Amino acid sequence: MRKFTLLLLLLVVAHVLSAQNIVKSLQSNVPGQGKVTIHQDPAIEALIGSEHTVSADGTATSSSAEHRILKGTGYRIQVYAGTNSRAARTEATNMGNKVKDLFPEMKVYTFFSTPRWLCRVGDFRSIEEADAMMRKLRSTGGFKEVTIVKDHINIHL
Repeated sequence: MRKFTLLLLLLVVAHVLSAQNIVKSLQSNVPGQGKVTIHQDPAIEALIGSEHTVSADGTATSSSAEHRILKGTGYRIQVYAGTNSRAARTEATNMGNKVKDLFPEMKVYTFFSTPRWLCRVGDFRSIEEADAMMRKLRSTGGFKEVTIVKDHINIHL
């Protein structure tokens, strides 16, 4: 009987704690402790502790119509690495556009990572998948430097 009461008590406490999010628990008034006030957009609080999706434009929503994206470690194919000049930025963008023209389904990531502009493509979980795509890119003849790099990738669910 005692174990049953303890189990029931733990379940009730777990239910109460899961119903509250961290913002509400921080803002609760506890005698003898300080008071925390958080000023933020209500949309942020709505996202805390709930599943959310990221749309193609990068906005987070709670719509189930869109697919979920998780971050993980995987591989991408680097098709360009330049300098920190404006010309290198243009060339990285051009390389990304060339990949989009040849492989429209491929995700392209053009960004600046000190001290150079990079263009990487794809989100591959295994090196075998990345290698197969790298061979396709090389066979087009339009890319001088095509290498596989380990990177943080977006995993679409």
